[in-house]
Amino acid sequence: MSDRRPTVQGRTRRARRRVQLWASRRLPPGVRLLLGVLLMIGGLLGFLPILGFWMLPLGVAIAALDVVPIWRRLRGPGRR
Repeated sequence: MSDRRPTVQGRTRRARRRVQLWASRRLPPGVRLLLGVLLMIGGLLGFLPILGFWMLPLGVAIAALDVVPIWRRLRGPGRR
């Protein structure tokens, strides 16, 4: 009999993906990048009670939604 409960890693992945989808649908690009940077800065203060180290990977995931289009724009058309 196999136990089909999701692992902590699986639940974390799904939660991160849900937040990424919400941010990509509801926040404009500049705000997503700013929110991601703010979450990463808050993650550096993870030793404080409410802020935590969980904010670092979430900030990276949200900021990554905007980084690829910025790189494409800087590199110019036709280059991959």
